Amino acid sequence: MSRIQQKFDELKRVGKTALIPYITAGDPEPNATIDLMHLLVQKGADMLELGVPFSDPMADGPVIQKAVERALRHNVSLDDVLEFVRVFREQDSETPIILMGYLNPIEAMGYEAFANAASSVGVDAVLTVDMPPEESQGYLQALSTHELDRIFLVSPTTPESRLKSVNEKGSGFVYYVSLKGVTGSKELDTADVANNMARLQAKLKIPIGIGFGINNGPMAFEMAKLGDAVVVGSSLVKLIEANESKGRYDIHLAIGEKMAEFRHAIDRADALKGQE
Repeated sequence: MSRIQQKFDELKRVGKTALIPYITAGDPEPNATIDLMHLLVQKGADMLELGVPFSDPMADGPVIQKAVERALRHNVSLDDVLEFVRVFREQDSETPIILMGYLNPIEAMGYEAFANAASSVGVDAVLTVDMPPEESQGYLQALSTHELDRIFLVSPTTPESRLKSVNEKGSGFVYYVSLKGVTGSKELDTADVANNMARLQAKLKIPIGIGFGINNGPMAFEMAKLGDAVVVGSSLVKLIEANESKGRYDIHLAIGEKMAEFRHAIDRADALKGQE
């Protein structure tokens, strides 16, 4: 059983929704990443989503695009990201880690070499934004061989045929893109998300995490009532950018406060669900 499945099973037993924060590896500079990963866990993260810098992050909004640019100025590569995970695992062997990125760096390394390296350092899952399940047989086989979960994106416009493919080939959880657009954009329509989640939960056999557009506690509260996990990213990355010139202490303070806001909101939603 994967670390991700174990975590979801553990949370389900106690009626909890997972909090999954995202940061871009190497932002604002390489030496900051591992400490930030540990900080996020200390502040209530159940899993971590680590972005792999890539020069054309097409699914990401301006906030994360700028984070990627900051990381790439330090030449942070896929090899560096895997090394961050390896060092993190020296102190934390339990928190699931998801790599989120694009296919090009993985293709450059080679599917088998990447899957072997990722598994060896302690990665648990991979979300490759631009690899649809229908075209990913060789890639998914390499991930499966090395016991890495395969996470796919679904959206309000995902057709039934794609949902069937995600059901057959995905594992760990499904990442529901809760709005049309890029990361960090627009305000969520809670009623619309609820309707779409009902459709997805009837079709998908694995947990569903809700992400994109969750920028504050009230929105995290609403999404925790609907999904198995809440994924937050742009709001945290924005704080890294805003405090970069002040130093690591200020970045950690701001991130810690925001994580507390998200954690409190999700726990409050879980408590209300437990009373129903």
